[in-house]
Amino acid sequence: MAASPSADGLSEAVATARLAQYGYNEVEDAPRHPFREFLARFWGPVPWMLEAATGLELLLGKLPETAIIAGLLVFNAVLGEIQDARAQTALDLLRARLHVTARVRRDGGWRSLPARELVPGDWIHVRMGDIVPADCTVGEGSVEVDQSALTGESATVTRAKPETVYSGSIVRRGEASGTVTATGGHSYFGRTAELVRTAKSSGHLERLLFTIVRYLVTIDSVLAVTVLAVALYRGVPLLSFIPFVLILLIASVPVALPATFTVANAIEARELAEEGVLVTGLSAIQEAASVDVVCVDKTGTLTQNREVVGDILPFGTTSNEELLAFAGAACDESTQDPIDLAILGAMRERHASPLPRQRFVPFDPATKRSEAEVRSGDRVLRVVLGSPLVVGQLAGLPAGSQEQIDRLAASGARILSVAAGSGGSLSVLGLVALADPPREDAAELVRSLHDLGVRVLMLTGDTAATARAVGRQVGIGDRIGDRTVATEDPLQYDGFAGVYPEDKFDLVRALQRAGKVVGMTGDGVNDAPALKQAEVGVAVASATDVAKSAAKLVLTRPGLRDLVSAVTGGRRVYRRMLTWTITKISKNIEFVLLLSIVFIATGLFATTPFLIILLIFSNDFVTITVGTDRARISSVPDRWNVREIVTVAAFLGSAWLVLSLTVFWLGWVVLGLPLAEVQTLVFVYLVFSSQATVYIARVRGPFWSYRPSEHLVVASVGVGLAVSGLAISGTLMAAIPAVLVLEVLGIVAGAALVVDRVKIWAFGWTGLLGRVTPSPSPAPATSDRRPSP
Repeated sequence: MAASPSADGLSEAVATARLAQYGYNEVEDAPRHPFREFLARFWGPVPWMLEAATGLELLLGKLPETAIIAGLLVFNAVLGEIQDARAQTALDLLRARLHVTARVRRDGGWRSLPARELVPGDWIHVRMGDIVPADCTVGEGSVEVDQSALTGESATVTRAKPETVYSGSIVRRGEASGTVTATGGHSYFGRTAELVRTAKSSGHLERLLFTIVRYLVTIDSVLAVTVLAVALYRGVPLLSFIPFVLILLIASVPVALPATFTVANAIEARELAEEGVLVTGLSAIQEAASVDVVCVDKTGTLTQNREVVGDILPFGTTSNEELLAFAGAACDESTQDPIDLAILGAMRERHASPLPRQRFVPFDPATKRSEAEVRSGDRVLRVVLGSPLVVGQLAGLPAGSQEQIDRLAASGARILSVAAGSGGSLSVLGLVALADPPREDAAELVRSLHDLGVRVLMLTGDTAATARAVGRQVGIGDRIGDRTVATEDPLQYDGFAGVYPEDKFDLVRALQRAGKVVGMTGDGVNDAPALKQAEVGVAVASATDVAKSAAKLVLTRPGLRDLVSAVTGGRRVYRRMLTWTITKISKNIEFVLLLSIVFIATGLFATTPFLIILLIFSNDFVTITVGTDRARISSVPDRWNVREIVTVAAFLGSAWLVLSLTVFWLGWVVLGLPLAEVQTLVFVYLVFSSQATVYIARVRGPFWSYRPSEHLVVASVGVGLAVSGLAISGTLMAAIPAVLVLEVLGIVAGAALVVDRVKIWAFGWTGLLGRVTPSPSPAPATSDRRPSP
C-alpha cells in the first residue's frame, strides 16, 4: 500500500480514488444479524441433547418438565449472546481509537480532516500530544513516541526519517511529517483489531458435556439392545417396552449440567469480586482450574511501568549528589517526561541541591539530548544529558567507561551520560541508569503460581537484556527467546522479548496446540488479541478499555496477586463439578443396570417411568447446590479426564447396584409387597442413595472428613423429607409404611460406609485427584474462601 512521498500531498481527485480503492481508515466489521445468530445457538451437540430431552418429556406428557428444559435452552442461548456482545464491545473500542482528526496536505494546502478519510500516500503532520492516525514513514523531522499500548515497550522510542510510526502511538516529543503507508485494517493497529475479532478461545464445557453423554448413551444403548432382545425372545409387546427405552434415554441427558456449571461459576464470581477479580466471562472460572501456563506481560504487570533511577556511576571526583544535580539541570518538571521526572525524583530522595539554571533546551529527538546552562561559582557551565553515544561524540568517554556501559546495558537499564564544561570543552561526569523496576508483589506472585503447578512465561516488547534482568528478579528465569522462536518450542524458554501483538496471539495458539490451557495477562491494546484467544484472559487494573473488554477476568486492584485467587477459585469450581459428574454417572449406571437386570430376570419394571423422572429432578435439585459447597483444591492444575471419572463412577455405581437389587428382592420376594409398593420402595432407596453419593464423591478421603456447605445439607435433607412424606402419604405413588422408609434410610447409611471405602480405593487406583495440599483447620460456618486441600 506504500506510495511515493510528496510534500505537496495528494490531490483531492487522487485521494477520492484511493479512498474508493482502500476504504475508510477504520476497522471494518461484518454486519451482524442478531436474530439469526441467536437462533444458531440452538444448533449443536449440547442444544440437540437438550432438545431431545424436551421432545421426550413432551411425548410423555410432562409439560412442567418440558418447560424447565426449554427454559434451560433459552438461558444458555442468552448467556452466549451476552458473551458475544462483550467481544463486540472490544472491537468498538478499537475503532473508536481511530476516530481522531489529522493534519493532512491536499492540493498543496494543509487542512484538518477526520482520520477515517486518510488514504495511502497522504502527507500528514504530527506533533506532541497527537495520536498517530495511520501507519506512516517519517519524511521530515523526528518524534519520540509512546508505543506501550501497541508493542508493550515501556520506554518511548525515537522515530526519524525514514522510520515508520504506527497508528495508535502517542507523540510525546517533537514534530514530524510523513507519508501514510497503511490505513484501516491494513495498519498495525488495524491488524490488532482483526486479531481480536478472529480470536476465540476453545471452551471445554461443551466437549466435556458431549463426552459424558457419549459414555452414558453407549452404556444405555447396549443395555437397551440387550433388554430388547430378551423382550422379543419372550414375546413381550413392543408397546410396553417403549417406556423403558424412554427412561434410558432421558437418564442419559445431563439436563442440569449447564445450569449447575452456571450456578457454581456465578457463586465463585461473586466471591472473586470481593477479592478484586471482576469476572466478565463465567467460563474463565472453570477454565482457570486447568490453566498450566500463564503468559505474563512484563510492562505494567510484572514491572511498575515507570522509570526510576537505579545505578549512579560518577567518574573522577564527582559525587553521586553532584552527578544528579548536573543531570537534573538538564531536566524540567513541566515537560512531565518520565526520564526528567525520574531524575528530579532521585535528586529529592538524595537531597541533591539544584544548580541555578540560566538556560534550558528540552530534549530534541533529532539531537537525542537535552541541555542547560548553569552557574557554578563565577563560571557558567554547559550541561548535556543524553545517550552515552551522543554525549561521547561531544565530550569523549573516559577510559574504562565502556565496560560500565556494557554492564548496565546487560541488566536492561536505559543509560544516560552527563557531561559539563565551559568554553566549548566538555567532560563526562558520569552515568545514570534508569529502569522500570519490578512490582513489589511480582516475585511472590510467580512463586505462588509455581506452588500451584502453573508455569509462568514472560512476554515483552522490550529488549532481551531487559527481559532477562526482570526474569531473574521476579523468579521466572532468564532463558529469553525472541519473537522468531516463540512458536517453535515455547516451553524451553522462560520468556520472549521483542514480541508484537500477533506474536503473543500466535504464542497462545501454539501453546494450545501443544495441549496447554493458557492464561494470558496484559494491559494494552497489544495484548487484546491474545487475551481473547486464551482460555483465561486477565486484564490488570491499569489496562486499557480494549484490553478489559477482550479479557474474561479483570483485576480491580494493582498488580497480579489476585490472579492466584482466580486459579484457586477455578479449582474449587472444578472440585464441585467433579462431585456432580461422578454422582450423575454413578447413579445413571446403577439404575439403568437395575432396570435392565430386573426386567430381564422378572419382566417387571423395578420402578415406574414417572418415578424415574421424579428421581432425576429431585437429584438435580440437590446437585445444583453442589455449586455452593466447600471444596478442596489441588496443588496441580486440574484436568477433565472423563475416562478416569467414568471408572470411579462405575465402581461406585456397581457397589450401589448390589444394594438396589437387594432392596428390590427384599420387597418383592421376602416381604411380598405389591409391585406398586415395591416400585415406591426402590424409588425411596434410589433417592436416599443418591444423596449419600453426593457426600461420598465430594472428597477423596472419608466423606465425614470435610464439612459440606449449609445449602447442600438443607437441600439434601429437604429432598429426603419431601420424598419420605410423598411415599408415606401415597402422593404421586403407592404408599408404604413409615417403618419401611426408616429401614431403607438405615440400610443406606450403613452401606455408605462400605461404598466410601470403594471410593477411596477407586480414587487411589485411578489417580484422579492427584496430590492435594494439607488440610486446613475447619473454616467458620460463614466462610469457605480459605484455600483448602
